[in-house]
Amino acid sequence: MNDGPAAVVIRATNLTRTFGRFVAVDHITFEVRAGEVFGFLGANGAGKTTAIRMLCGLLLPSSGDASVAGHDVYTESEAIKRDIGYMSQRFSLYDDLTVRENIRLYGGIYGLSAARVRERTGALVARLGLEHVVESPVRAIPLGWKQKLAFSVALLHEPRIVFLDEPTGGVDPITRRQFWEMIYQTAAEGTTVFVTTHYMDEAEYCDRISIMVDGRLAAMGAPVELERQYGVASIDDVFLRLARPEGS
Repeated sequence: MNDGPAAVVIRATNLTRTFGRFVAVDHITFEVRAGEVFGFLGANGAGKTTAIRMLCGLLLPSSGDASVAGHDVYTESEAIKRDIGYMSQRFSLYDDLTVRENIRLYGGIYGLSAARVRERTGALVARLGLEHVVESPVRAIPLGWKQKLAFSVALLHEPRIVFLDEPTGGVDPITRRQFWEMIYQTAAEGTTVFVTTHYMDEAEYCDRISIMVDGRLAAMGAPVELERQYGVASIDDVFLRLARPEGS
C-alpha cells in the first residue's frame, strides 16, 4: 500500500447551481481522494442530487469550478462520463429487459467489446449469485438484487469513480449492509465511491462525510472527528445540531 497521500480525483471550488431565484447548491468547496468512500449527507431537498449531477457532467453549474478525474465539468463532460460510473435514485436498469440484456446494453454503452461484455457478465452474475435469474426480466427480481445489479453495472467498465445517489433507499437493513460491503470492496480495489444518502447512520460507514443543509456544506470530516467537534454521540446528533441551531 502506498503510504503517501492519495491523488485528488474530485475537486470543487465555490460550485453553485441556481434555478431562477432558488439556490439549490450554494458555493460548495471540497476535495475527494482516490479510493475514498466519501459521503454526501443531508435531508431530502438539501441539494445533494443537484451537486452530484453537476459532478457527473449531467448539469452545468451556474458558477464556480469543479473537476472530476482531471476533467473540467464545463468543457469535458463526455470525458467525465467515460471515467465514472453512476447509479441514480431511480434504477437505471430497464425492467423489461433481462438481467443479461441489461448488462449487454450497458457494456455497449460503455464501449466494451463483445468478448469483454461476455467475460464481465459471467463474473458479475456469479459474484451476485444471479445465475438462476439471468434470463429473467429485471422487474421480476427482488428490490435488493436490483440495487446490487445496478451498482455492479455502474462498475462494468471499471471506472475511476462511482457516484451512488441514494442507493439504499427502500431496502431492508440486511440488504443495506450487504450493499455497503460491496462499496467497501469497490473502494479497496481502488475505485473512489461518492455516495449521497439521507440515512445518517450510513455516515459511520464512510471515510469522510460532508453534511449539506439548504444547499450549503455545513460540516465536513471523518465521522468520529465531527462527533468529537460537536460533542455528540452520533452523526444524527451532528445533523440535528446543524439543521436546528440553538435558538432557531
